[in-house]
Amino acid sequence: MPSTEQTLLRDLAKRYAAVTAAPVMDRRRAAWRQHNSLKSDRPLIYVRAAAWHELPEAKCQLTDPFWRGYENFLRYRLYWHTLGDDSIFEPWLTLPAVTTCEGWGVEMHYNHSGEAGGAWKADYPIREPGDLAKLRMPWHGIDERQTAERHAQLQEVLGDILTINIDRSSAFRKGACEISNDLGLLRGIENLMLDMIDNPEWLKQLMKFMSDGILKVHDETERASDWGLCAHENQSMPYAEELPAPAANVNGVSRRQLWGFFASQEFTSVSPEMQEEFLLTYQMPIMEKFGLIAYGCCEDLTRKIDILRKIPNLRRIAVSPFADVARCAEQIGRDYVLSYRPSPADMVSYGFDPARIRAILRRDLAACCHCHTDITLKDVETVQGDSTRVRRWVEITRQVIEEIYG
Repeated sequence: MPSTEQTLLRDLAKRYAAVTAAPVMDRRRAAWRQHNSLKSDRPLIYVRAAAWHELPEAKCQLTDPFWRGYENFLRYRLYWHTLGDDSIFEPWLTLPAVTTCEGWGVEMHYNHSGEAGGAWKADYPIREPGDLAKLRMPWHGIDERQTAERHAQLQEVLGDILTINIDRSSAFRKGACEISNDLGLLRGIENLMLDMIDNPEWLKQLMKFMSDGILKVHDETERASDWGLCAHENQSMPYAEELPAPAANVNGVSRRQLWGFFASQEFTSVSPEMQEEFLLTYQMPIMEKFGLIAYGCCEDLTRKIDILRKIPNLRRIAVSPFADVARCAEQIGRDYVLSYRPSPADMVSYGFDPARIRAILRRDLAACCHCHTDITLKDVETVQGDSTRVRRWVEITRQVIEEIYG
């Protein structure tokens, strides 16, 4: 790497290291730890997206994909820090280990519109019942040579500034872990809906295969001592009194020490009974291995809180822009964290109307004031090029929290 590029990266890393060392990070850790353990009432704010691709701060200078990825990581977090939410910035850079198995042994083809940011459609590889035989059982494996080479590169350039954390955890995390996402890509939503009526036993066979495959990979990861404390997943800040805190290069932990994240977006229009029969039943064996579970992403879970209560280690429930906030709050009560997610379109994406923002937040937070609530701004596809908009939204949100909670 040319010395000028090293200088650029090192400067960004030093600025980021200063952010991670700020005393406010420990205060935020304490606040999230209490919040996720159902011991505090005041809402916390988490910004998961800010239409980064639109903003001038996102302009990267490096061309090598490996280094450009870390430049982008550092630039984004330096910008994110200026937003003033309650996010925690950890003092390490993560290098994902190079895995030898991802996916189910069939190729996923995507038909794109050809326009930047345009629509796409998956070409589903499981078209008929006999295609189930095309799937392979996945495994956990790491290419140690490639992983070591990448680690050496990062260590040489940035290792004296930030800890280089190697994430050796299972490739079947996040979307792959929840079954629902991969099922949609393998089979297609329309086909899935028909299968529940026309081919229910075949669909259950597919679900069992996927559930068993994920469990196999997770078990193999645990036997290899490759689950680490950087592998928490909860679409939030993964601190809780019941679990060890995130940490770099602390491996050999069990899933009981980690957050797991699961969702059911592809089942959003399915009845609670059918979601339990065709999805939750197969997610449950995977979820039970984790310490705490966060459930839900963009789907409407208003009618499904009752079935989610069957998850023994459930701690967080997402209340998406499509959900009935008041009905969810009434059902969730103080038993779980209510992860409130207002519509980004109303908040920051199309025009910026403080009166509209205040009215929506006042209405919804008033309905949630008896719950353990946090507020997540996510899926922000545009801020119409205004890099100040999300920061102003955080300020308004804090003002509304002060009005309601004092």
